[in-house]
Amino acid sequence: IRDKFKIPYVWIVLADGHEAAHMAGELCASELLSNRMKIVERDTLLGLMGDHGRPLLVNRDLTVFYRLFPGRESYLVRSMAIVPLTLEGRIIGTLNLGDPSENRYAPGMDPSLLERLAVKVSICLSNVMAHERLKIAASRDPLTGLLNRRAMESVLKREFERAVRYETPLAVIFLDLDDFKSVNDTYGHDAGDDLLEHLAENLCRMSRSMDVVARYAGDEFVIVLPSTPAAAAGKFADRLCVFLEKNPLSLRGEPVRVSTSYGIASIDEAGVSDPASLLRRADERLMEAKGRKRRQRRVVRLER
Repeated sequence: IRDKFKIPYVWIVLADGHEAAHMAGELCASELLSNRMKIVERDTLLGLMGDHGRPLLVNRDLTVFYRLFPGRESYLVRSMAIVPLTLEGRIIGTLNLGDPSENRYAPGMDPSLLERLAVKVSICLSNVMAHERLKIAASRDPLTGLLNRRAMESVLKREFERAVRYETPLAVIFLDLDDFKSVNDTYGHDAGDDLLEHLAENLCRMSRSMDVVARYAGDEFVIVLPSTPAAAAGKFADRLCVFLEKNPLSLRGEPVRVSTSYGIASIDEAGVSDPASLLRRADERLMEAKGRKRRQRRVVRLER
């Protein structure tokens, strides 16, 4: 738009809280996008332009509209057009055009071209959102919202290669619930799903922003810990298990108490040569931990 119509300043404002704003917020780390996009409160946006759905052309008292300007660029604007972007009949943002000439966007001018541009931008946003939904569906577990196994393996490959290149530690935790079947048998499968969601939420709460939490299969979860040696991963896993034990799922007012087991592997171990072998080693140690618990329970029963 800027190049084709020779408009010095072109940017998009999106109303906070809408799906489009959420997706855009994740992309605004890009310097180009951060200079071409801003997210504002919906009430602020509608308060400035109203909810009538018509373009607003202004060349006087522009100070009130400064809150719509992206913050990383200097603007010399004496007239501007604020054109609503709509999806499904609802205003989700604005296409904004600015010019140093106060005559470029004077009130009373024919806004039909601006409205056509806004329709095209709205369609583009709709297509981007549909594409992002497909990406999320392909990479996320539908129950917990965590990365699925395939996406996790892709992330693990990237982190493994980075750890090798920069000679930094990397650890993996393979974790699952002990006797998850009994929860399904006692409370029903809906309760089992609630428990998995509860576990996923708390795994994310306890993990760092740089860690990667994924649902591997069933009640099995994987946590990828970049820049973390095995000893630190072990301490984290212990804290995690204690936290989960102290914060059980509440079902119909009653706590559903379950224990967890885990296995840890790190990149510097002998025999770990690739992401698959790292994950396999952690899985083997998880199985060993569960085996020890079963043997301990048998010993307790025999002593009784």
